[in-house]
Amino acid sequence: MQEQPLAVVLVSGGLDSMVAAARAREDGFRVLALSVDYNQRHQVELAAARRIATALGAVRHVVLPLDLSAFGGSALTADIDVPKDGIGTAEGGGIPVTYVPARNTIFLSLALGWAEAAGARDLYIGVNALDYSGYPDCRPEFIAAFEGLAELATKAGVEGEPFRIHAPLQHLTKADIVREAARLGLDAGMSWSCYDPAPGHLHCGMCDSCRLRAKGFDEAGIDDPTAYAVRP
Repeated sequence: MQEQPLAVVLVSGGLDSMVAAARAREDGFRVLALSVDYNQRHQVELAAARRIATALGAVRHVVLPLDLSAFGGSALTADIDVPKDGIGTAEGGGIPVTYVPARNTIFLSLALGWAEAAGARDLYIGVNALDYSGYPDCRPEFIAAFEGLAELATKAGVEGEPFRIHAPLQHLTKADIVREAARLGLDAGMSWSCYDPAPGHLHCGMCDSCRLRAKGFDEAGIDDPTAYAVRP
C-alpha cells in the first residue's frame, strides 16, 4: 500500500490551527506539525500546540525558536498593552497592535523550507478572513500570492513540483470553525486562544482573540469549554 503523502501544518495551539491540522489529516495527509516559539506573550499556546500535535498523531512536531521580540512592533512581542476594549477586531476598523509584523509570511516561509526538505508539497494554515482581527496576512490574496512565491522561490517549484497552500478555514465564520471542530471530534478545550493569559491558566476573556472565540461558541450553540477570568 502506498504511504500517505506528507503535509506541513502550522500549529500555533489555537482553535483554528487545530481544526486546520485535523482537516489535513482528514484529507489523507500525514502531518508534520510546525510551531514557532517567537517569544510571544502567550507562551502557554505552545503547550497547547504540543497537546494538539500528539492528539492528532503528527509524524513529527517541531517547535522552532525564532525570537521576534528582538524586532518588537507588536503587543504580543513587546512591552505594549494588549487591547481589552474590543475595538481592535475587524468590525471596529483598523489593524490592532496585536498584529505581529509579517508573521504569517515568516511562518509560511519556515513551513515551506521544511516541506521542501521533507518532500512534502502541501502546507496547511488556519487563517480566516471573516471573524478575525483584521490582520492583512490572513486574507485570501495573501495566501494566493504566497503560493505563487513558493513556486518561484524553490528548487521543487522551478522543477515543476509546485506547492499548494491550503487554508481550509479561509471563508468560515468562527461559529463555522467551532462546528467543524465538533464534526471532526476534536476537544476544543485542548486549544488556547488568549493573547494575555490571566493567573491560574485562564483565558483573560477580554482580548480580541477571547472575544472572537467566545462569540464562535455562542453563535454555534455549542458549549464553550474555555476557562475565562472574565466571561466575554
